[in-house]
Amino acid sequence: MLLAVDIGNTTIEVGAFDANTLIKHWQVRADKEKTCDEYKILLLNLFSISKIDVSGVKGVIISSVVPPLTPVFRKMSQSLFGIKALVVGPGLKTGIPILYENPMEVGADRVVGAVAAVAKYGGPCVVVDFGTATTFDAISSEGEYLGGAIAPGIQISAEALYLRTAKLPRVEIAKPKKAIGRTTISSMHSGLYYGYIGLVSNIVEGMSRELGSDVTVIATGGYSTLIGGEIEVISHYEPYLVLDGLRILYEKNTE
Repeated sequence: MLLAVDIGNTTIEVGAFDANTLIKHWQVRADKEKTCDEYKILLLNLFSISKIDVSGVKGVIISSVVPPLTPVFRKMSQSLFGIKALVVGPGLKTGIPILYENPMEVGADRVVGAVAAVAKYGGPCVVVDFGTATTFDAISSEGEYLGGAIAPGIQISAEALYLRTAKLPRVEIAKPKKAIGRTTISSMHSGLYYGYIGLVSNIVEGMSRELGSDVTVIATGGYSTLIGGEIEVISHYEPYLVLDGLRILYEKNTE
């Protein structure tokens, strides 16, 4: 069994794979203050509740955009499973040329998502990841990572309205009944929801023009199911795209 760990700014996605099949998925809060032992206890509890034998884990691969948590999970892997984890970064074979001016600047999760997108759909394609930030990654017809765009996540935008204004409340992200809001909260819902649909649609359409015809658009991340259904340019929804990419990378690097 392979354990794939995607450490994000807000949440940590953990997936257990039996061969190519994701048999269990957990999502926990990312906390830079937590120690190796605390995460070890958390994982042990998750395994126990799911009735999965810890001794069945034979490999661990980690993707992280939170540097303080990377060594914590590497240490946890060694302590809990007796396994030296693979970490996505320099030296790991991806099979995808990175054409960014400085490839080191590309987030590990973006590279992993691109790997999975190419494996599943080929190029050209665009991956839209609705995470803490909303990222857009463009892959050529030759399977090259070209670059992309980074926008504030929809939750960050909602928090900014609350924190930087005197009278606007904190709101949950929700689909409004109408575009024309008749209360402050419904107006905020409308601005956030439909504003984000416009943002995503415009960026994807611009990238598609540059990539050429027959571009496949793949959505992933926490808010993809909430607003993705309203965005016509999105072709596929892959909630576990990054976990799948981690599995593919593990196989590439341990053959």
